[in-house]
Amino acid sequence: MNSEKKLILLVDDNPTNLRLGINVLEEKYDVATAPSAEKMFNLLENNIPDMILLDVDMPEMTGYEAIKILKSKHETKDIPIIFVTARTDSDDELEGLSLGAIDYITKPFQPPLLLKRIEVHLLVEDQKKTVEQLAANLKKFNIDLQKLVDEKTQNVLTLQSALLKTMAELVECRDNITGDHIERTQQGIKIILEEMEKSNIYADETNGWDMALLLQSCQLHDVGKISIDDNILKKPGKLNDKEFESMKQHTSFGERIIEKIQTLAEESDFLKYAKIFAANHHEKWDGSGYPRGLKEYEIPLLGRIMAIVDVYDALISERPYKKAFTHEEAVKIITENSGKHFDPTLVEVFIRSAEQFRN
Repeated sequence: MNSEKKLILLVDDNPTNLRLGINVLEEKYDVATAPSAEKMFNLLENNIPDMILLDVDMPEMTGYEAIKILKSKHETKDIPIIFVTARTDSDDELEGLSLGAIDYITKPFQPPLLLKRIEVHLLVEDQKKTVEQLAANLKKFNIDLQKLVDEKTQNVLTLQSALLKTMAELVECRDNITGDHIERTQQGIKIILEEMEKSNIYADETNGWDMALLLQSCQLHDVGKISIDDNILKKPGKLNDKEFESMKQHTSFGERIIEKIQTLAEESDFLKYAKIFAANHHEKWDGSGYPRGLKEYEIPLLGRIMAIVDVYDALISERPYKKAFTHEEAVKIITENSGKHFDPTLVEVFIRSAEQFRN
């Protein structure tokens, strides 16, 4: 057989029809014949044709019965099938098409018409396969592209995480009296956020927050301390009024440091949470905080959350100028300052999760 020619399988119980079919098709196609559906299935075990011309009225198994079997098998379900039959009733044609045939040609047929029908349908099948191959290639391309994007995204996230961690550790190294303050406040923020979600508190404001990035960013809430003089930052005692005024500037310094990084970075969105934490964690509910003296809901929610967590950790931590308060004492102080220093709603959240803070 010529490998460049399409293979057409003729199935008809009439030898005359088979000979006629061969004469019409052999110039353009390779032709195989089968006198029954049973013989057709035997041939299909070794060769899959490009098209089957199938008679309807055959003994033992009709063409309608045969096509049902062909369409049920994975190996043969996609072979295009044209019924070539003496039946002329429109209901018969409709039945043949409904069973999966691509065309229905009545005998006696005109050879030029049969050839044109076959040519058109084979062209459609070739185009269909081309489209399917293009679709498969496109799907693979999209999968490969998505993998590349995911890898690049993960690399960026890893770099961001390393940057935040390094900056946070730099602050902690300078302010060595705070111990593991950054890690503890990060854990505290997580506890508060989980309780808020559980209790549906401030759900509209927190909707859309990237919790993983937020928890990384909160490590930079004290980044402005990098700009504070060592004599103040590391003073082994309580600060006087002038020194405290200088210390208070770490919130503004932190905000400016993060803004500067944002102007230099192509992707600055990951620092948006860090900037809010740095600038607002010392604001107070009653407006007596710093640096801007914001009041109540003027204070961003992240700043109000960090205010509670930051103060709790400061209370339970020992300093050269103060002893460490017990957990119960810290909870009492925060509760007493509800509506003064702290958002009353968030204080209730804190109280509900107080045992987690103890742990």
